[in-house]
This record gives sequence, structure tokens and C-alpha cells, in this order.
Amino acid sequence: MRHRMSGRKLSRTSTHRSAMFANMAVSLLRHEQIMTTLPKAKELRGIAEKMITLGKRGGLHSRRRAISFLQDEPVVGKVFGALAERYRQRPGGYTRVLKAGFRYGDNAPLAIIELVDRDPAAKGAEDKARHAAQLEAAAAAEAR
Repeated sequence: MRHRMSGRKLSRTSTHRSAMFANMAVSLLRHEQIMTTLPKAKELRGIAEKMITLGKRGGLHSRRRAISFLQDEPVVGKVFGALAERYRQRPGGYTRVLKAGFRYGDNAPLAIIELVDRDPAAKGAEDKARHAAQLEAAAAAEAR
């Protein structure tokens, strides 16, 4: 019996599950919107909201807790900077889960998880900057 046992196992070991959610939380906080399966999105919601709450709380101990979970300094800086200011007056509920149909291969239910009041320019900004730098480097090499 699973009395008082919270959280979905998602057919993974505990270490795999924690690493997966850490990676998904980093992606969500960086891009402010990701698509995944519905059960994963529902589990990720609580983790992401805890990270934003740590950012709102501020302080060295909260920052170290966020760094130990997320393992990504620039994302932690964003959480404690821009996201903490954006959600300063909001008492919770920083994420939203939207159903997005079913996956083609295995008919798994898909969902989009996004931050409420998200910045639309944040999605893919890192990839666009990398692509522009590659084009610029290729043009410079071609000019030689």
C-alpha cells in the first residue's frame, strides 16, 4: 500500500528521477516554457514553484539550496534576479500546465508547462544567440 506516499515514480529510479527533474527545472526556468508529458509536467510544477519561492526569499542559504538542486549558476542568477522581482507580489501559483494533445509515437498525453506572465522573448533566446554567433564566425572565416 502507498499510504502517505507522494509523487509519481514515472518508471525511473530515484536518482534518475531527481536528475531528470533538475534538468527539466533548469530548462523551464531558462526558456520559461517547455513541452513534456502531462504526468512529468504536473510533478515539475511543484519543483519549479519551490525554486521561485527560494528566489523570492533571497539570502545566501536559499541561493545555495537552489544551486545544489539546479547545478546551473546563470539560471540561479535569473531566479534570484528577474523572476524574483517579477513574482514579488504573487503569493504562489507561478506555473501553468496546459494540455497539448497526444504524442504521435506512443499516444502519451502531452502538456505545455510555462511560467505565468512569462517573457515570450526568453524562449529560444540562447539558441538564437548561438546561431547568430555561428553565422558571424562563418562569415568571418569566409572573408579571410
